[in-house]
Amino acid sequence: MKGNRSRDALGNPSLKVAIAALIASTYSIMTVILGPFGYSWVQVRISEALAPLPFLMGFPAVVGLTLGCALANWFSPVGLPDMIFGPLLTFCSAILSWKVNFGKRVVACIYPVLVNAFGVSAYVSSFYGVPYVMSVTTIAIGEFIAAVLVGYPLLTAIERTSEIFQKHQ
Repeated sequence: MKGNRSRDALGNPSLKVAIAALIASTYSIMTVILGPFGYSWVQVRISEALAPLPFLMGFPAVVGLTLGCALANWFSPVGLPDMIFGPLLTFCSAILSWKVNFGKRVVACIYPVLVNAFGVSAYVSSFYGVPYVMSVTTIAIGEFIAAVLVGYPLLTAIERTSEIFQKHQ
């Protein structure tokens, strides 16, 4: 199962809803539980390890990530800008990871780093009173840790596990 082929196996509407709900709940709970680590101009939002999942799971993962971010950002000290722009940026990076990945997992992992580093910094830097470039750098590092260093192995493990299950059906 390479790249976007797996989402074809997600033909069951109930399975699509379940995947979206599982991703949304996991993302939001992880973010809220880790609190300050996911809401500042220096952040490692470990829930972003789920951000590359649209590569394998398609639109249900896009929905789950977007809803999960919206739920998590209700608890953000940044307030309304994070509640509005955070989910929009997550939606954009998820769509890119799904549709413009060139069949490569690593590309799907890089979009969340780039979109969030530049996008989230646009409003977080002014809220915390830090230079935009500094915020871009720190958020990019945190996103790289979560989406690439944790997300890539997670994506690979899920892909391998799903291949094993498909062989046994």
